[in-house]
Amino acid sequence: MPRRRKTDYEPDKQQIIAAFTEMARQKRVERELLQGILEETFRYMVQKRFGPTAEPEIVLNMDRGDIEIYLVRTVVETVEDPATQISLEELRERGEEGYDIGDEFVEEITLDKLPKVFGRRLITLGMQRFAQRIRELERESIYNEYSRRVGEIILGEIYQVRRSDVLVLHDKIEMRLPREEQIPGERYRKGQTLRALIKEVRPSGGPGGLPDIILSRADERFLKQLFELEIPEVYDGIVEIVAIAREPGERAKVVVRSHDERVDPVGACVGMKGIRIHAIVRELHNENIDVIEYSSDPATLIARALAPARVLSVEVHPETRSAIVVVPNDQVALAVGRNGHNVRLASKLTGYAITLVKEAAEDIELIEFRQELGRELYERLIHAGIDTAREFLAAEPEMLLTIPGMTKELLLELRQIMLEEFDEEEDPAIRERILAFEPPPQQPESTAVEELPAQATAESPAEAEPTAESAGQLPAEPAQPAAEQPATQEASAPARRRSPLELTDVEEVLAEEQSRGLYAPGVESEEGEDDEEPYRLSDERLYPDEDSEQQ
Repeated sequence: MPRRRKTDYEPDKQQIIAAFTEMARQKRVERELLQGILEETFRYMVQKRFGPTAEPEIVLNMDRGDIEIYLVRTVVETVEDPATQISLEELRERGEEGYDIGDEFVEEITLDKLPKVFGRRLITLGMQRFAQRIRELERESIYNEYSRRVGEIILGEIYQVRRSDVLVLHDKIEMRLPREEQIPGERYRKGQTLRALIKEVRPSGGPGGLPDIILSRADERFLKQLFELEIPEVYDGIVEIVAIAREPGERAKVVVRSHDERVDPVGACVGMKGIRIHAIVRELHNENIDVIEYSSDPATLIARALAPARVLSVEVHPETRSAIVVVPNDQVALAVGRNGHNVRLASKLTGYAITLVKEAAEDIELIEFRQELGRELYERLIHAGIDTAREFLAAEPEMLLTIPGMTKELLLELRQIMLEEFDEEEDPAIRERILAFEPPPQQPESTAVEELPAQATAESPAEAEPTAESAGQLPAEPAQPAAEQPATQEASAPARRRSPLELTDVEEVLAEEQSRGLYAPGVESEEGEDDEEPYRLSDERLYPDEDSEQQ
């Protein structure tokens, strides 16, 4: 069977043109650069085939699909450098006639002759070098392009969601959204369209050695770019964004000012019925946004930055970049914000360290501490004009320690209880004053005998003495002075006379009167029945109805 003749390869120039154009588009490389790389590759192949000193002339026309290589060599008898010389004998073997030694021989290498001239191995090596140069050029082109676009918003498609990041495709370029640059609480799914800010472009670290492009949705510049997209006045420069403070997913504060007196900066950003700002809020996963009008006065700007809380006064210290803000008691929670977001963002926005102070300290009625004080001490404090806990804390410790029943330990304990109610701490100076206080020496107090009712104490000794003599009894011994009776004697003596108010029966009352010599049964007064009888305690009837029946 005869062998099939090997036909010459005839390349399709239209395919070459289409392939060249598609490669330039996909690799994001300009046609001139790509043509230069292709020329460099052919030169490399020629030098590999004929020697490093070969200087071929390469003609490339990608618009028509022409690729021509010309190698000029000198005809010699003995070849010393194959890159620049060719033997006359070799020319005769090729069928080239009419050449003498010293002439120049121009060898044309076309596409159909490439396999025959270079061989499969050298062509494969050239292809690898060409692909490598294309990757280097592509990496450089991507890095230069996206470096210029840092701070811009791109619209990409999520194609992979991983634990640590989300991979996004933009114009077939892979970008990365790290976890720390995501808005907390957001959920992503494959195929979802995503807006993000180009935050950083690193020269390497991406797939296939390409640049690593970092995206962000938590950056403050992302919020600024959204304002420019949604608000024409901001895009045109009529309304300027002065400063932004943001905690992604929670709250953001934006300071704006207008360069046109006819345009309200806050109203322009909010829009009719909030339609403009609501579009931004939805994009940011329902993040609260406060739009604040700029003021050159730091105190006014700080007061506005603490919105929605109402501020009473602002004391600014420019030298220390600090401010003391007084707010009403019912506005403290709003000024602080959930987890401190509001006051923290206000400090970041204005550049001042803000300290919040309540308008007036809370107060508690002293009766709330009656159990700790005790009834007697509570009444003494009330008589002293102390009605509330704040008045108690503001009173001089030395004055409080002069009140009977108040000791140093008790005073410190009461102050500690009240201060804890106000979430405050004890002043060390006041504590030292309390511990250092020495009470003045006091005279020994006399313990008086229990007082009788008003009627009994009104009796005179002159009236009681005749009654005792007419009854045939000796008068009762006079009571010792109260100063001579110790304080404990009245509580421990078994023969203590009880007050008539402590007696529960008429017989006990009579027995008590007899023991005092005020009444003797069966003995009449010497002066007769018409004489006025002395006053007796038994005349007081605890139960009038029963006493009248017994009589």
